[in-house]
Amino acid sequence: MFRDWKDEDVDGLLGGLLRVGVVLAAIVVLAGGVVYLLRHANEPAQYGVFHGEPDDYRSPSAILRGALSLRGRGLIQLGLLLLIATPVARVAFSVAAFAIQRDRMYVAITAVVLFLLLFSLFGARLPV
Repeated sequence: MFRDWKDEDVDGLLGGLLRVGVVLAAIVVLAGGVVYLLRHANEPAQYGVFHGEPDDYRSPSAILRGALSLRGRGLIQLGLLLLIATPVARVAFSVAAFAIQRDRMYVAITAVVLFLLLFSLFGARLPV
């Protein structure tokens, strides 16, 4: 079944994957924004001092905990993670699709791209 995939079939699946990822991320961010505004709309704005993201939302596990407890910031951050994960999932799916089609050159090129994406997200540590 999968070996009969044509390029158009793969393109259609990749387009659907990207659409679903972006729409899902937008829905999660929108829900997080609504929750955040409902809980914090009456707080005064403090534009004189920059306050970075709290430590509670600096790791994927912390973001997931915040989202599962229906905190606005946690949901917004989860939506942004989904948005970042969407093109990575597209490249991973492309590796699998090219492998099924037995196109070794494209598997190798796409695997290098996937490695670089994952390294840039998880492995790169620059000295501060």
